Amino acid sequence: MNRHHWWRDAVIYQVYVRSFLDSTGDGIGDLAGVRAGLPYLRKLGVDGIWLSPFYPSPQHDHGYDVADYRDVDPVYGDLDEFDRLVTAAHRLGIRVLLDIVPNHCSSGHPWFREALAAAPGSPERARFHFVDGRGPDGSEPPNNWHAMFGGPAWTRVTEADGRPGQWYLHMFTPEQPDWNWRNPEVAAEFDQVLRFWLDRGVDGFRIDVAAGLFKHPELPDSPDPEADARTRDSVNPLAWNQPEVHDVWRHWRAVCEEYTARDGRERLLVGEVSVPSAREHAKYVRPDELHQAFFFDLLGAPWDADAFRKVISEAMQDIAGTGSTVTWVLNNHDQVRTVTRYGEPAPEGSGLGAARARAAALLMLALPGAAYIYQGEELGLPEVVDLPDDVLTDPIFRRTGSRARIRDGCRVPLPWSGQASPFGFTSGAESAKPWLPQPEYFAEYATHRALADTRSSWHLYRDGLQLRSALHQLGEGTLRWLDTQPGVLAFARGDDLVCAVNFGTAPVPAPVAGTPLLASGPCRPGELPGSTAAWWIDGS
Repeated sequence: MNRHHWWRDAVIYQVYVRSFLDSTGDGIGDLAGVRAGLPYLRKLGVDGIWLSPFYPSPQHDHGYDVADYRDVDPVYGDLDEFDRLVTAAHRLGIRVLLDIVPNHCSSGHPWFREALAAAPGSPERARFHFVDGRGPDGSEPPNNWHAMFGGPAWTRVTEADGRPGQWYLHMFTPEQPDWNWRNPEVAAEFDQVLRFWLDRGVDGFRIDVAAGLFKHPELPDSPDPEADARTRDSVNPLAWNQPEVHDVWRHWRAVCEEYTARDGRERLLVGEVSVPSAREHAKYVRPDELHQAFFFDLLGAPWDADAFRKVISEAMQDIAGTGSTVTWVLNNHDQVRTVTRYGEPAPEGSGLGAARARAAALLMLALPGAAYIYQGEELGLPEVVDLPDDVLTDPIFRRTGSRARIRDGCRVPLPWSGQASPFGFTSGAESAKPWLPQPEYFAEYATHRALADTRSSWHLYRDGLQLRSALHQLGEGTLRWLDTQPGVLAFARGDDLVCAVNFGTAPVPAPVAGTPLLASGPCRPGELPGSTAAWWIDGS
């Protein structure tokens, strides 16, 4: 395959830096810890890593409230350490993507502090959405929008003379004011941010809230103002997916192409795109826009053969039809882990949810296009659902008091070794505590155990990645659906590779005779057990 298109079938590993590996003993993961873990990721067989935000930040949303887009927060290291990480990753053949947050910044960002100190109508305020309130004294918000993390999407400021003043827009938390992308200064600033990191050797960017940036220019009331908070998704059509956003991605693509022209190394743009349909999704991956955009419909599908077939078919028709490839994902730092989402697992991972998660992984790795793996997914980690209230840090919980859809449970630090917390996560004294507590049963998932047990999820992922690299039928391409009985999904890649998943609980006849190349669970010849996926080479 042309080396300039490495991303079309790449497998990228999402590193949630704060929870990956701590090198300093403070209980918080850091860039040096990521560097120390690179041999592990090389052994797993991924093509690249995506680093969660590590920029200076007050940490109201663990780095997604950026105060300085051109530096490293001291808790994670410094720019020299970042450079060492990139060099080490490239030496191992691992590409490095950064998480960039262009929809909003931190209320501690210098430009926002300048806006607070400036007068209404000033150039400083024009970089954000500062608007007069409604009502005779301006005491009501400018419109009825609600923030995704709960509460109104507007906060009123106190002006220099001490009187209540204008309101500013924040679609997430008050500590995350939204940029006004209709102001050319904002676009110019992010152009320089991209170049700063590209000049340091990064291979691309994961773009947070890529369907955001522009709001309806008149900021009208929404017919369903609480939709975003209710769904925890970008639903409000007046605040997301505005047509002007595509011009931004065309410009960013041109910047990346400029760097590629210099050295032949293609830089990648992958967007967090949450839109109503695969057809809308496809607009973001047209040839002159983003290279990839996460296809979240598979992540959101219930464990059901018909549901999986529907979303896969729509993606292949609408997204692959643009000339891009589909970007598949089953887990990330914002979602309940598959092991828990697909069923209640036993602590040791032998439950129904664990079996279904393994099968879904093998299905994803067999699909045409690219795939993203969230750290701990390869270990079969379940969601930590019993964290006490006093350790929760998710701003959703702080703003609403509700545990519904909070994200701390999938962000608990990884277990690496040993029988008790911190399971090798931190290099500090035995009394050192990870920033979120690890449950005792994490001992069963520690990486040293996973690598030693050939039946572990880690080996399933490693073997799947090796076959994906070795077999020409896998990776980029097309698929052909095969006729199956209800509750079973099967498709062919190339002329002879078959992937089948039994979504039911009872065994069914296998679609191909003989022993599978790879299976998510024990398979007898000629049989596909329930909650199991397998790959075969069909010699008939």
